[in-house]
Amino acid sequence: MDLTGYTPRIPAMTQIFKGKEAMRSVFRKAVFILSAIALIMAAFALMLYFGIIHPNNPSKKKYPVRGVDVSSYQGVIDWNELSGRNIDFAYIKATEGSSHVDPYFNDNWNNAKETELCIGAYHFFSFESSGEDQAQHIIDTVSKDTKMLPLVIDVEYYGGFKTVDDIDVSKVKKELRALIDLLEKEYGTKPVIYVSSDTYETIIQDDFKDCGLWYRSVYMKVPKDVDWTFWQYSNRHVLRGYKGKERYIDMNIFNGTKEEFLDFYEK
Repeated sequence: MDLTGYTPRIPAMTQIFKGKEAMRSVFRKAVFILSAIALIMAAFALMLYFGIIHPNNPSKKKYPVRGVDVSSYQGVIDWNELSGRNIDFAYIKATEGSSHVDPYFNDNWNNAKETELCIGAYHFFSFESSGEDQAQHIIDTVSKDTKMLPLVIDVEYYGGFKTVDDIDVSKVKKELRALIDLLEKEYGTKPVIYVSSDTYETIIQDDFKDCGLWYRSVYMKVPKDVDWTFWQYSNRHVLRGYKGKERYIDMNIFNGTKEEFLDFYEK
């Protein structure tokens, strides 16, 4: 029999085997790629968490004025050391609600005043206390000083008040307005309001444009339609000069030049 030009057929089982091997190869490659991506993402997340890299890095040329905000979480602060960490200002937690005083406030305030930093105090606003009671508490704690930044009212959701659904918005706005007016009367300057994106959109945005705004956004830039005075751009910086239960410190910038900041400070 003449077999010239004859090509034997590959048995069906051989074809199936090769197909399965090809599928296994594709699967192994996909698993490898997905594992590599997962490792990269995990490494990135860890570097973010430990403050090795920062999503926000505002231009020092455009925003030359930088500062920190501190509370009892930073523990005992060596203000001579901290003030030398290329910062221009520090906001120090003073009070919360109608009765709480940060246990480190007096030491922080008095020691920070001995440095060249511009300093200011901030109050954590309570949804459970009247604006009048909170104002009196601040006035009893923070003495008027000719060399101080405007007071800051920190408006954030907390505890059992996690969203706008947990508060009476009209009542909160009324008490916050009362607090603002009383503080302006006492200290001669309108306070600045610190917000998260949530509290800005649900409480502050439309009714408190007469106050400066301190906007917290640690993973992305401040929205272009927000007119801000300060921007908290990081909550994961590590600086020398403090030793507390919190390893990290918040970093902030002022929306303006150094000259504009000094005008703001000396108002």
